[in-house]
Amino acid sequence: MAPARASDRAGYAAGMTAATPSPDVSTPGSTTVGDDVAVLGLVAGLELATFERLAADAAEAPTLKDKVQLAQASAAAIARLGLLFDRLTALGADPLVAMAPFAHVLDDFDARTPPSTWWERLLKAVVGYGVADDFCRHLAGGLDEQTRAVVLSVLDDVAYADVAAAELLAAGSADDVLASRLALWGRRLVGEALGVVQRVLADHPDLLRLATVDLADAGGDRSPKLFGQLTAEHTRRMARLGLTA
Repeated sequence: MAPARASDRAGYAAGMTAATPSPDVSTPGSTTVGDDVAVLGLVAGLELATFERLAADAAEAPTLKDKVQLAQASAAAIARLGLLFDRLTALGADPLVAMAPFAHVLDDFDARTPPSTWWERLLKAVVGYGVADDFCRHLAGGLDEQTRAVVLSVLDDVAYADVAAAELLAAGSADDVLASRLALWGRRLVGEALGVVQRVLADHPDLLRLATVDLADAGGDRSPKLFGQLTAEHTRRMARLGLTA
């Protein structure tokens, strides 16, 4: 992708209220500074939701060790948010303006999937939010190299998710009934998470173009293939937890 145009940066510095020249976005693979800003804003919204979720999880944690790990993970989410804000500022965008359309992107998901046990809470962290991360990785493939590196570095910081996954694997391996219940919970989570992706694409059509630029289909509606890939990634994630998708 070409470096940011001065006119693009000026438009975003003014609060992204004025239209700015951009490449022909109908051309497959073409991107604009607006694409970078939109994806950074989405990932920033998800990071804010991650911070809020981890803080809430810490209050429910059954052990001191869990509380400390969650507190550390929530601090890491704020640090990642800072990286996203730095990149947005470098592009001439107001980080809060860029994040605003996505500030409540997971509110409905959270309202529809309240966990009833600690294990359900952990699985929601690994699986439910994992689908959103996978979606953002797909989007990152069509971004400017520097922006893509920032987005992927944020998404690849999965230290707490790995800890949660190890706990889930151990618990499920020791309790077949728990494993069966978690498998059902995982199916509900992925259905709701894919619904979030669908709503984001409906509200932000340009993100569909970014999400499907690397798919083999040359024309028509490529979203089924995107959702197929997200579902396949979910299946692999569940398998690593020893759970049936």
